[in-house]
Amino acid sequence: MRKKHDSSIRPSQITPERLYWSRRAVLAGGLGLIGAQTIGAHRADGDTEQPTSYQDITTYNNYYEFGTGKSDPARYAGRLRTAPWSVTVGGEAEVSGTFPLEDLLRSQPLQQRIYRFRCVEAWSMVVPWVGFPLAGLLRRFKPTSKAKYVAFTTLYDPAQMPGQRVDVLPWPYVEGLRIDEAMHPLTLLVTGLYGKALPNQDGAPLRLIVPWKYGFKGIKAIVAIHFTERQPKTTWSEVAPNEYGFYANVNPAVPHPRWSQATERRLGGGLFAPRIPTLPFNGYGAEVAQLYRGMDLRKYF
Repeated sequence: MRKKHDSSIRPSQITPERLYWSRRAVLAGGLGLIGAQTIGAHRADGDTEQPTSYQDITTYNNYYEFGTGKSDPARYAGRLRTAPWSVTVGGEAEVSGTFPLEDLLRSQPLQQRIYRFRCVEAWSMVVPWVGFPLAGLLRRFKPTSKAKYVAFTTLYDPAQMPGQRVDVLPWPYVEGLRIDEAMHPLTLLVTGLYGKALPNQDGAPLRLIVPWKYGFKGIKAIVAIHFTERQPKTTWSEVAPNEYGFYANVNPAVPHPRWSQATERRLGGGLFAPRIPTLPFNGYGAEVAQLYRGMDLRKYF
């Protein structure tokens, strides 16, 4: 596996000035954040792949709260009110309660990180996410020694999310990580993409990105964080445990029951886009493989 981690920032990777100031305006106006917050460019995967277009990223989504079609989120998510917004924190932590989103974000240094993003249906993107490491926020709540996992919950509001009026999944959507996965520096809480505020259809106002895992781990519209001693019951691992495991690490050697995971297509290349080999851990093995040392990754998939 070829993997390079380059912390240097080239001029071409810096957020354009017009997007920088646009994002500051969005944060100051939409979330009431202080003006000292900035965006720094950081290319976490070290590659030079061309990012997927903003149009493709925002019009081709899995977000069953707004429908099962890929274009349904872009069509229906505009009705979702993302401000004011709050997040409830509880479980095995010394600090708990319900916190306005602007309070949670005020002390977090925003960064733009270009990550590969892999969906289980053999398509992938390269996305310039705007966010901050999850670890910094979790430490604020002082998880106890019993906190082995972190669970996240999506908003449940059928009036705003028409997909929740249908029992296609048990609502609300729940996802989770082991605590060491959650604290890994590549794990982000995301508030934007391409230097702009995160669109509703992509999970506004707050979503999770774990770049070495399949996309369904990236829970959207987060309203609750819960620290647990035992592995939480997550939506897809409960609904289809033979297809979607709790860990969901990208592993080309483990086929999905209905398709191969060995290759993928970049979104935006059309029906005849060439298939490319899928990389173990989505190409982030050098950073995260040690988290799973000694585990049978065919069993814990």
